[in-house]
Amino acid sequence: MAISNSISVALPPIIDLDALDTIRDRLIDAIGLGAVVVDASAVERVSTNALFLLVSAAETAQVQQTGFAIQNVSAAMSVAIERLGLNARFSGMIEQ
Repeated sequence: MAISNSISVALPPIIDLDALDTIRDRLIDAIGLGAVVVDASAVERVSTNALFLLVSAAETAQVQQTGFAIQNVSAAMSVAIERLGLNARFSGMIEQ
């Protein structure tokens, strides 16, 4: 289900510790404005902390009663989610 009137946040190819602050700030700003759709198509490498950041952002959006979805999940990100056993946490966020 697509989120109408949403703000798009594109993830960079490499989401490591150096990228987290920038991504966190973008997500905070976007959630403050309304529903958010994260584009994960460019992700080539993702840290564990980055995945937990996305889970936290989704929980923040839920508390603020706004939408949050992740679209176009790259193969690399899918593998990372699966390897860490986070499929259940991401299942409600990921739009196919």
